[in-house]
Amino acid sequence: MLKAFDLEREGIFEAINTSYKELQAELARLQQKIKEEQLPVLVIFEGWDASGKGTLINELIQELDPRGYKVEVFHESTEEEKRKPFLWRFWQKIPRKGEIMIFDRSWYRELVDDLPSKSNKYKLDVDDIINFEEILIDEGILLIKIFLHVSKKEQKSRLKALLSDDSTKWQVKEKDIYQNKNYSEYYEHYDNLLSKTNTSKSPWHLIDSSDKKNASKFLIHTAVELFKNTLIKEDMNLRSSENIDFDLDLDNQKVLPLSNVDLSLDISDEEYKKRLKKLQEKIKLLAYDLYREKIPTIIVFEGWDAAGKGGNIKRLTKSIDPRGYEVIPIAAPDETEKKYHYLWRFWKHLPKTGHMTIFDRSWYGRVMVERVEAFASENEWKRAYDEINQMESHLKSYKAIVLKFFIHIDKEEQLARFKAREENPDKRYKITDEDWRNREKWNLYESAINEMIYKTNTSYAPWHIVPGNSKKYARVFVLEKTIEEMELALKKHK
Repeated sequence: MLKAFDLEREGIFEAINTSYKELQAELARLQQKIKEEQLPVLVIFEGWDASGKGTLINELIQELDPRGYKVEVFHESTEEEKRKPFLWRFWQKIPRKGEIMIFDRSWYRELVDDLPSKSNKYKLDVDDIINFEEILIDEGILLIKIFLHVSKKEQKSRLKALLSDDSTKWQVKEKDIYQNKNYSEYYEHYDNLLSKTNTSKSPWHLIDSSDKKNASKFLIHTAVELFKNTLIKEDMNLRSSENIDFDLDLDNQKVLPLSNVDLSLDISDEEYKKRLKKLQEKIKLLAYDLYREKIPTIIVFEGWDAAGKGGNIKRLTKSIDPRGYEVIPIAAPDETEKKYHYLWRFWKHLPKTGHMTIFDRSWYGRVMVERVEAFASENEWKRAYDEINQMESHLKSYKAIVLKFFIHIDKEEQLARFKAREENPDKRYKITDEDWRNREKWNLYESAINEMIYKTNTSYAPWHIVPGNSKKYARVFVLEKTIEEMELALKKHK
């Protein structure tokens, strides 16, 4: 891609007829329109060392209202950030609706800074980035990717100028000088990386930054055109889910996961107490081993209302050191969370290496509650299957244990538990009008759950459907499956 740009860039600046001042004024007007239309915008800057990222970012924001944009600088990952999934720190800073977020460096940072190794990590990171960008764009974020290009001679001249001034020489790192000395190798690397990640949904915009004045004008012209083109598109958030087959024969019992669950399974009180204590002691030791080996654990609990999620979480965590885990109860998104991509609020809580996060309900709400109650459009919840699978794939590449439990009970058992809660003053708070309303839509929820399990039951993050009519049996089942996955992860780690 760099090679093609070098051949075609002659005359590119002359093609812009609008004056620089007019472009800046137009950009300021469009910022107000972005706020009105609640369009989230993310502009990322990558490029050669000393290519002028800071200067061009400053030019871009000159006429913008500072209340409507933020600039985030991504330095090398801290030790804490290295203990989180690769994309975690970028998810924290994605723009909310109506906001312009500008990244000085981005998720490309490590790939741009280092020449590719022969390890599989480079390919995994590229695949994760492409999937990540697609998820952001499909949710309605305008993503603008800028790569600043300079020649070897120009880069060397800029580094020399920086080094000659005591007030700026600190900006030059050894890697900057190394990059210039190995310019041809980095050139081939960048050409390959840009080509691989230049997709139809998120193309790269290359700018020759040798001439700072012309580069600034071209940057603002690019932003103006992209803002205008995006704002005039109709149904911005209803982008299609091409090439994904969502047809599922819900009348075919062979593909209905819930129909295959034996809800008669039970366990005696004596056996339950005996096994529970033994399993909890085992969990305690394994949790310590995972902490020591820095293996993160993510456990998702989904299930029918009154299925026993809370009781299972209580038995699971009883013997684990509370400093090593966190339980995240998920309710309907609040007003702040609604301004972000729906996955944003879950990424915030992902554990660092060696720690455990337990989600009491999760991102699967998009394809259950939000689907059935029409809180998400059909396009949004259909697209979510693929987005969720990509997210969990990234977590697995981060070497995390991803455990997903769906606790299944039948309609009669749920009714009995609802009535028991209403009759018990200490548990009456657990039953709400919403629970009764959801029960009226049992068949709709059952169809949604079957489809969810069928389409997100992957080899790297399989579903475990828990027979839940017997609370005792369900708790032992969850503990045994958790131990099984913990031991497998430790075995693979060695």
